[in-house]
Amino acid sequence: MNTPTDPVPPLEGALDTDFTIGQDNIEGQVGPFGFDIHNPVFVVSSLTAVLFILLTLLFPAAAGEVFKAIVGFATGTLDWYFMIVVDFFILFCVVLIFTPYGSIRLGGKEARPEYSYLSWFSMLFAAGIGIGLLFFGVLEPVYHMAVSSPLGTPSPFGEDGTINEAAIERARAMGLAGTYLHWGIHGWAVYVVMALALGLFTYNKGLPFSIRSAFYPILGERVWGWWGHVIDILAVFSTLFGLATSLGLGAQQANAGLNFVYGLEISITTQVIVIILVTMVALVSVWRGLDGGVKKLSEINMIMALLFFLFVLFVGPTMAALDGFWTGLVTYVEEFIPLSEPFGRTDDAYREGWTAFYWAWWVSWAPFVGMFIARVSRGRSIREFVICVLLIPSMTIFIWMGVFGGVAIDQLFANPDASLVREYVIDNYSPELSLFGMLNELPFTGIVSTIAIILALIFFVTSSDSGSLVVDTITAGGKTDAPKPQRLFWASIEGLIAIVLLIGGGLEALQAGVTATGIPFSVVMLLMCYTIFRALQSEPR
Repeated sequence: MNTPTDPVPPLEGALDTDFTIGQDNIEGQVGPFGFDIHNPVFVVSSLTAVLFILLTLLFPAAAGEVFKAIVGFATGTLDWYFMIVVDFFILFCVVLIFTPYGSIRLGGKEARPEYSYLSWFSMLFAAGIGIGLLFFGVLEPVYHMAVSSPLGTPSPFGEDGTINEAAIERARAMGLAGTYLHWGIHGWAVYVVMALALGLFTYNKGLPFSIRSAFYPILGERVWGWWGHVIDILAVFSTLFGLATSLGLGAQQANAGLNFVYGLEISITTQVIVIILVTMVALVSVWRGLDGGVKKLSEINMIMALLFFLFVLFVGPTMAALDGFWTGLVTYVEEFIPLSEPFGRTDDAYREGWTAFYWAWWVSWAPFVGMFIARVSRGRSIREFVICVLLIPSMTIFIWMGVFGGVAIDQLFANPDASLVREYVIDNYSPELSLFGMLNELPFTGIVSTIAIILALIFFVTSSDSGSLVVDTITAGGKTDAPKPQRLFWASIEGLIAIVLLIGGGLEALQAGVTATGIPFSVVMLLMCYTIFRALQSEPR
């Protein structure tokens, strides 16, 4: 892979631009504290992030009002926009599969995959999952079943608290299908666009491994000037706020678990302390680098997640868990189009409060996850790449969500009056406690809940250190070997942003950070679809 200081060949093909690169414009320069400063991108991004942190800490009440207004506008007014954009990404992926462009390989005609299918599938799954599996695995299926139905399905719980037996099966199926919508093909289509753009322009066209490279067909040499700087700065903040949301949710769930098992107080102060401690661990991991830190933690993370999943599946009501997965999957396929319609039959609270936020969150994570997927997918054909990235991680997540949601729903109706799942999700909404409400009715509750806390913290660390490396690469102009102090700086900034968002408004502030960056960056990704086609037109097939 080319670094920004390598000689870069011109882009091949019959595009109407002179594809030559001014290398002087993309080389960084070593500044104070050993930072590799890439033109204005590092300076503007870092100073703006520090200013945001200071203003939020100085004026938390005012910041909270601003965050609230951003969430209201993005999810209440622009919900249709986010749904149209993500639907378009799915159509874009389908077109790539069924056109002759699908035979083109990332890296050129002679390129071959660097990883086996098993290794590649494992890394695809690891790239796109995070604390969300633990935070939402019980919460979403139960909540959509009983409170916010995706397609207006009557709740199985009557106004007087009685159970409507006739509505149970349909409500359960729609609760799981609505959850699959948010964690399945739609979100992975977002990642396909980003990863494909980076892979094509890096491996096939010889450009630096940077977001701005994808815009060379539109901007030409200007991509190395302020237009490119703005694109990379948007990518930096999109990644920072997307990660900060995950870190904030992780801190809330870890705090809730510590309260559930050990009685530790649930408070912003405790969550801030959790973020500080975990960020310190992430700093060590970032210092050790990709192989010495991130890779080892990811391997531990995957093993623990698998063992945790198998425990819930086989110790809990196994048949109810498997039936939940399958019923949800069938309903998801049947209702795919109605659930995807921007002006369709979905409940307003469901569409605005959940779907619009999720689509903004996926867009915010796109630079982070897309870069990782691109780095491990060289040698794959476009058709193979798109099909596998859309389907393999989605199915794995469906199994996880189906099992956890199926177990929780079975517990809910087996003992509705004494169910902690009902208390935490329906009666007294406490989303961070929903997982522990389900674990409370399984054997070895204390031990398993402690493992869940540890797993959440490891997810927390791996997200932080991986994200730091990605932001570092963007701000260094595509270099993957920037100085270690620079990586530590971005890991610290991520933790601080998560802290100030919690102080400035909790979950609503976390959502505001994601939606605020998701709006402009979604426009960037729409333009990427055009530049991808421009690049594919010049590729030999």
